[in-house]
Parts: sequence; structure tokens; C-alpha cells
Amino acid sequence: MRIAVMGAGGVGGYYGARLAHAGHDVTFIARGDHLRALNAKGLTLRGPADDIVVSPAHATDDPSEIAPVDVVLFCVKLFDTEDAARACQPLLENGGLCVSLQNGVDGQHRINAVLGKPVAIGGLAFVSAVIESPGVIRYVSTSPSIQFGEADGRASERTTRFRDACIAAGFGAEVVPDIRAAQWRKFVGLTTNAALTSLARQPAGVVYHDPDLLALARAGFSEAAAVAKAAGVELPVDFVEQNVEKHRKFPAGMYASMYHDLARGRRLELESLSGLIVREGREHAIPTPFHAFAYACLKPYVNGAPAAPVERTS
Repeated sequence: MRIAVMGAGGVGGYYGARLAHAGHDVTFIARGDHLRALNAKGLTLRGPADDIVVSPAHATDDPSEIAPVDVVLFCVKLFDTEDAARACQPLLENGGLCVSLQNGVDGQHRINAVLGKPVAIGGLAFVSAVIESPGVIRYVSTSPSIQFGEADGRASERTTRFRDACIAAGFGAEVVPDIRAAQWRKFVGLTTNAALTSLARQPAGVVYHDPDLLALARAGFSEAAAVAKAAGVELPVDFVEQNVEKHRKFPAGMYASMYHDLARGRRLELESLSGLIVREGREHAIPTPFHAFAYACLKPYVNGAPAAPVERTS
């Protein structure tokens, strides 16, 4: 298959490397030092399962150079969605499939709004990975996988074909009948984990094992679950406690991706994470004090590290 990875960070780099290593024609859409490293020395994947090197790695900052493709793995940050969707339009001219593996719950809708046709479908990435250095992806997940599905719930030929390619490449893949519900079920934990690891500047091994931080996590899960239910998503009665137990089993050193962006002074996906919970909560008259607090505290960093204050002496 001809595959373009739009956004070759931790998530896109991991899945793209696996697919390229399995023999698919994969091109990484990247920029800056990471793009230069990919072209110069390939892509290195390091983690607990195994290490692989994709060399040569095909990479470019101009999607039109490789158009069209069979599949676009859309992995850019949520704040870059519209610009990236416009850039990948040539890639999808021949009816290719676009799978959004972004955080949040609305990526595919925003992509389709830009493209003017329903070529993008929702997806979920279950992997913790970051760019360790230009051209090098470090992952900590032991069993990475993805889920994706058509908006109408059918198991189409295009989703089935891509699922099979992913499984053959060495990671789990599932076509789910209700991708919207699946996205919300993940989002309840994701948005709370992003907020807490960023606020505390501590990984899962601290956040979910300190009683005071764990109480905040439970509040965050509860608020997000209430918003999900108001949006029409059915959740198990013990869904909050399921999330508590799941997050307590996370690798001790795991942080949410938003923490890594915060630590490096980069833009944050805050508006589409806790910000979305706060806005949806207001719309449905659901109190969201934890996420409102997280949003307010992290908002000064939403566009990257703010300028240092000027010290004044009297």
C-alpha cells in the first residue's frame, strides 16, 4: 500500500515505521530537523518490544510530491488540523482513505469540513511514543494498537484492507462499529491524564499513586464521563473506577503527550482537551471544576512557553 504519514511525531512515526518495515511504501510528512534527519539517516524506532531502523526513509514537507496515496495516517496536533487537511488534499484525490489518529473526538469532522467530502474517518492510537531526537522515536508501550471505523459503522473494504496491513506489520488493529463512542471512551481518560501529568509535572507512577492526586484524577474522569453521557455516549456504571484502575497500571514513567509539549515550550492541545470538556459542560449545564481549573492554569502556555517576566526594581 502507498501510505502517507501526515505528522511524523511519536504516534505517526511509530505506526509509519512499522508499516514501512513490513514493506509498504510509506512517506513521512515532516519538517525541520526531524525531516532532515529522516532524509539523511532514516527513522529509528526504539522501545521495549524491539528496535528497528527504516533506512532509507522517504520523507518530505510537500505532500503534493507523492500524491496520490491509498491511506493517509493523519497524526498532526489538533491545533494544526485545518492547515494539514488542506495540505493533504492532493494525497486523497483518487479516493484514498484518511484515518485520523489525533487526540480528541472531532478530528475527522474538522478534516472533512476542510476537504468538503467524507474521506476521513475517526481512529484511536494506543501507543505512548515521542521524538527522542531528530530521526529517533522512543516508545514505551508494550502492545501498541489502533482502532478506527466508518461513521456509519459498516466494515468497509477499505477499512478491512488497512486493518489487515496493520496486523501484518506487527501491531494490533481493529475496525470498530461505533467509532464516536470509542473516541469518547478513550477521551475521558486521555483528557484527564493530559491535564494531571501536565499540572503536576509528574508521570503516571506518581499521579495515580498519590492519594491527593488520585482524588483529582477521579474528579476529572467523572466530569468527562458526565459530558460524554450528555453527548449520547453509553458508558458502564463503573466506568470511572475502570479508568482509575487502568491508569494505576500505566508504566510508572509514562506522561501524556501534552506534558512533553509543555516541557519543551511548544503549543498545547489544551483547547481540544480540557477546553472541550469545559465548553461541552457549559452547553449541557454540567459542572466541570477540575477541567476548568486545569484549563485556566495551563492556558498561559497554550501557544508555547510565555515570555519570562521582566524584573523591576524600585
